[in-house]
Amino acid sequence: MSDKPNGRIFKPRPVQTSTDRATGREWLNEPLVRVIDELHQPMYLFPRDCPGVLYWPTSTTTPEDCERWWGEQSRRVVARVERTWLDRLRTGILHGYEFLETDFMNLHDAGTWVSHVPVTPIRVETLRDLIGGIARQGVELRVMASLVSLKELSKTSLHVSGLRLRNARD
Repeated sequence: MSDKPNGRIFKPRPVQTSTDRATGREWLNEPLVRVIDELHQPMYLFPRDCPGVLYWPTSTTTPEDCERWWGEQSRRVVARVERTWLDRLRTGILHGYEFLETDFMNLHDAGTWVSHVPVTPIRVETLRDLIGGIARQGVELRVMASLVSLKELSKTSLHVSGLRLRNARD
């Protein structure tokens, strides 16, 4: 997903901040085209720079964590965002790109696939209703004043993904 329409070609881009990689995986800091699989797509249905926390139970989630953070409702993911981003969620537009799977290598890491060479999408879809798109993905959107109170989520047995938290309110 991107907030900029680009139907032509995606070229490998360098990472903004290199990270320490396991031996033999240092190449992940090289310029790559990165895409996400459909299962993990809800993490990218938010406006550029929008901080958020997404979480869901796994096979190792404890009943206590599930009761406290998940509840009884049926949904795939809970997403929490700050109230200051709600207008941008209501008015934002994203463009989703579909690529040939054979053009990418699966990293087996949170749905990430990469390509070392430029790739061309086979389909482009414009999403004009981000909140509706989030709901259609089975995500319950919860709006709050600040994400700071969610720090303890990282100590639970749920899967937790923080997005762009550098932009979260203190």
